[in-house]
Amino acid sequence: MNARDGLEERSAAAVAVPSFSPLYRQIKALLLSRLQAGEWKPGEMIPSELELAARLKVSQGTVRKAVDELAQENHLVRRQGKGTFVATHAEERTQYRFLRLTPDDGASTRLQRRLLECRRVRAGAEAARALELRASDMAVQIRRLLLTDAEPAQPVVLDEIWLPGSLFKGLTAEKLAAWRGPMYGLFESEFGVRMVRAEERIRAVAATRDEAALLGVTPSAPLLLVERLSYTYGERPVELRRGLYRTEHFHYRNELG
Repeated sequence: MNARDGLEERSAAAVAVPSFSPLYRQIKALLLSRLQAGEWKPGEMIPSELELAARLKVSQGTVRKAVDELAQENHLVRRQGKGTFVATHAEERTQYRFLRLTPDDGASTRLQRRLLECRRVRAGAEAARALELRASDMAVQIRRLLLTDAEPAQPVVLDEIWLPGSLFKGLTAEKLAAWRGPMYGLFESEFGVRMVRAEERIRAVAATRDEAALLGVTPSAPLLLVERLSYTYGERPVELRRGLYRTEHFHYRNELG
């Protein structure tokens, strides 16, 4: 079967793939382009493998292999006996996928949020470079604290977040304060921006006087700096985050392999 004939529904929005790419990867690229275009919204069920195979005139096994990879990359979620759904940050199991801070005693990692500010400003040089903006472009700057849910609440993380202003028109301090789910869930449901992957750099730093005051530590106290660049579909950078972590009773945890 000629792969070009089989992909009868290929559109201009489809991700370009080399002619020598295996057929299942071509199907994967096509499905990913449709996720990017919003044909299937976060939380929605996609057509069955059998239906997709019929539409695309390829074998069900080819579709299954493509869907398997998309599920492994957290674009899709399989639910036994129900079907395959577009992944969403509103799901309990994915809410903390990008938050790897774990208490030393293994207790719950749920943290309270305290918004410090949310404002629209010209993108600084670092944010503009990371988010592929011009220096004159508008950006949204958010600063917030994450605190333990025990009483009295103790600050654990100081976040500074930069977002492209063109993608987050209408994002205000009031909207953030009223939102009760994960922040990425708000970005997804209200602005149509889904974070699909992130790159992080981690280093040890000393707290400045202002940072120390917000985090309740002494100036020059050691902190863990986690710098994250998050991407949406099409490898587009859409969030630059600089998180300062207290680690007296917490550690940064990651699973490899």
